[in-house]
Amino acid sequence: MIDQELCFASAIELRQKIDAKEVSIVELTELFYERIQKFNPKLNAYLALCPERAIAEAKLAQEKTQKGEPVGRLHGIPISIKDLEVTKGIISTLGSAVFRDRVPDIDSVVVERVRQSGAIVLGKTNTPEFGQSGTTENKLGDACRNPWDTERTAGGSSGGAAAALAAGLCTLATGSDGGGSIRIPASFSGVFGIKPSQGRVPRYGGYGRPASNQLSQSGPMSRTVADTALLLQVLSGSDLRDPTSVREAPADYTQNLNGGVKGWRIAWSSDFGYAGVDPEVLQVTEQAARVFEELGASVEEPNLTLEDPFPAFLDIFATGAYAAYGHLLEQHRDDFTHYVLSTLERAATLTAADLSRALLRMDQLRRQMEIFFDQYDLLLSPTMPVPAFPIGQSPTVIGGKEVDPFWGYVPFTFPINMTGQTASSVPCGFSSDSMPIGLHIVGPWGAEARVLQASAAFESARPWVQHHPPVS
Repeated sequence: MIDQELCFASAIELRQKIDAKEVSIVELTELFYERIQKFNPKLNAYLALCPERAIAEAKLAQEKTQKGEPVGRLHGIPISIKDLEVTKGIISTLGSAVFRDRVPDIDSVVVERVRQSGAIVLGKTNTPEFGQSGTTENKLGDACRNPWDTERTAGGSSGGAAAALAAGLCTLATGSDGGGSIRIPASFSGVFGIKPSQGRVPRYGGYGRPASNQLSQSGPMSRTVADTALLLQVLSGSDLRDPTSVREAPADYTQNLNGGVKGWRIAWSSDFGYAGVDPEVLQVTEQAARVFEELGASVEEPNLTLEDPFPAFLDIFATGAYAAYGHLLEQHRDDFTHYVLSTLERAATLTAADLSRALLRMDQLRRQMEIFFDQYDLLLSPTMPVPAFPIGQSPTVIGGKEVDPFWGYVPFTFPINMTGQTASSVPCGFSSDSMPIGLHIVGPWGAEARVLQASAAFESARPWVQHHPPVS
């Protein structure tokens, strides 16, 4: 394999070559750093790198391979860590100038599990401050840019992870999703990602004061469904330090990926009953939904009508942020981005009654979707109502509908955080100006295996890994 092919190979392919001693883990790690040095200045996908540590770990991993010692599931695989996860001995900013130089003395549980699996951590990927935006701009430097068009956003808040994957600057990536933050950049950047069910992947370790985690899940991103399933297997499972983590053992997500969807009953919604969608995005995603009919499933268009739950979402989101970071407001006001400042100031005006009403609305939405999934195996929609837009120019009108410029372009993702369900974004086509478009595959709570199986069926029918962006 030539160098570029190695950098775009799947984790499963690389493991086979590593195990067969056809690829040196040290040389592979060095190759990725060469590419990062070449392309990261154009993308700003990484905020921090750790080459000396990574090369040292690669040498130890290579020795294990040579000796035939037992190894983990991700032995030798280059991975990036979203900079909302703290990493022992590596700068961890959370995308915030407040923590610009902070080096933790612990790993988050996600990073613990990545390291235990034998993966080689390349560095920390760019994220908006505290993950509080669907695009990736902060006060730490340039915006994260989309490798398909560097004038456009890669999405957020896992924007750096998506850009790095799309450009071949890592093989696997960790992301997190509190309102769409895995699925938004996956759609905008042409990669695959899944938001696990709430509680599936423990959240422990970070800066700020501990707060109830109602909405956010760490999760895997990659260029193939099988690679994401492999990383999800590593990340999933209970941890006593996170009281919201699910105690039941996770399924084996790597099994039955090729089981297909024959006989499944699948729903398609173009708008969830309230969203504006760009006509071109609607055409591409609706055609993608019909692929499941070719695969033996029935695709129906029920009248799914949600009352826009965003006001309730924002109250829950904001109060959680305030509980974690509100104590920094007085001292660090000038260090905060405008969107974090806006969120914290909003939260400061909310009452306990406001939060109680928002939580009731969330419960109502959860029950509505539970009843909906009594009849359907999956729900399909566009992931995003628009392709990636120019940095700093979020849309105010989508499909003829006026939308809020900060949150109006994420109507399909945040409701699934409120319901706690699992959902993936699958690359399903391109806009007329060659920007990726994603199909949203939503399952009931706990149905990660089902969503991955459907995603793999679509991937097999409409492969996407052969498409590489101009910056790669």
